[in-house]
Amino acid sequence: MKRPSVNVRSYEYRSKRRHETPKKDQRRPFEVDRDRIQYSSAFHRLAGVTQIVRAGESGVFHTRQQHTYKVAQIGRRLAQYCQSTDEKLAKKLGLDPEVVEAACLAHDLGHPPFGHAGEHTLNKLVEDKGDADGFEGNAQTFRIITKLAVRFPLIDGLDLSRVTLAGCLKYPWLRNKKVVSRTDKWGAYQLDREDFEFAREYLPDDKQTLEAALMDWADDIAYSVHDLEDFHRVGAIPWASIFSAEGKSSIVQNTLEKWFAPPKNAQKILEKAFDKLLVGTVQPVFGPLLEVQYDGTRDQRFTLRNLTSFLIGRFIQATKLTEEGISVELPIQAEVRLLKQIAKQFIISSPSLAAQQHGQTQIITDVFDALFDNSGNTYPKFLPIKLRYIWNLSAGQKARFAADCIASMTESEVVGLHQRLTGASAGSVMDPIIR
Repeated sequence: MKRPSVNVRSYEYRSKRRHETPKKDQRRPFEVDRDRIQYSSAFHRLAGVTQIVRAGESGVFHTRQQHTYKVAQIGRRLAQYCQSTDEKLAKKLGLDPEVVEAACLAHDLGHPPFGHAGEHTLNKLVEDKGDADGFEGNAQTFRIITKLAVRFPLIDGLDLSRVTLAGCLKYPWLRNKKVVSRTDKWGAYQLDREDFEFAREYLPDDKQTLEAALMDWADDIAYSVHDLEDFHRVGAIPWASIFSAEGKSSIVQNTLEKWFAPPKNAQKILEKAFDKLLVGTVQPVFGPLLEVQYDGTRDQRFTLRNLTSFLIGRFIQATKLTEEGISVELPIQAEVRLLKQIAKQFIISSPSLAAQQHGQTQIITDVFDALFDNSGNTYPKFLPIKLRYIWNLSAGQKARFAADCIASMTESEVVGLHQRLTGASAGSVMDPIIR
């Protein structure tokens, strides 16, 4: 059957809401979307969720919420830059910075306690209980904005406009283990298929919308720059080793291995990008900052801010608007991949972080098992009141219910609940833990 002809760039298509909650004030529909996301409990929770280092460990490190604010700022600037460089095309495509910022604010709502360690643990636990949909942070984000977020008395989720929903889908497909690209990353669960189909109606399969592409690129930029900045401050980046021949070879090879479907000449692209950005620009210009211990002097802070600003500006200005979305030259993409790899190689792979994540995995597992094993025809008696409404949204799927509950907690909340359930701490009966 042939699809009807629909202009997916039209205001009518983009602004439509599935439940058509009424507009009652001066804001445009996309401004409403942005505000609903920022003022949601799910967004507030991100202040207590890991970016890389455990939330609350030190004021130096980004929380997931601080990271999200920076992604949103970069996303808005990207959209504005694209508008300024090609006003005619931007207008034709319907590009609106408000939508991009909204998608950026939403992009990490689904990250569970303890970041990727929690995500991988929940995925295994849900799969082991027979739910092939597993757990994925991006799919959980979509579930939050369409189902779990509380905003209206009779409607689930935030009832965002179609363009914003689609903009939140970094991976615009459901999970399919028969397809390699749909096995490890996916955008929605089968349980949320109707909302997914509403968001993607009439859009080409597997292709990000313009807003989703800008959100995705903004996330990469923020990750590559700001996390590196954090770890430089605490002296965890061995710059002398990185600038050595051995360091370059190691970083390039490890980046290449993690580049999904790389171009044929990916290694040469990475080597040239390393030489141009790190050896040709960062080392000679910012070398005095990188070669000494960071003590937080005024000059060091000034220089570090300049480095951050330089990198973000470089990556934003390399972005071009096209009829198909956005275009970023491969050498620039390679630079961002290299910076991300440095953080992964020297921080995420460290033994101290691995030991911490081992304990976090055990906490997630214990709480998941307690929730699953004590659910029958209803939720467990010990479940905090704030989370009880989730039972009615799980369609009787206990594993999904347990994962939804855990992904709705901050790290301190899941640790507190774990201590109560295991007897590690009796706590106070006057303290509900989760409010």
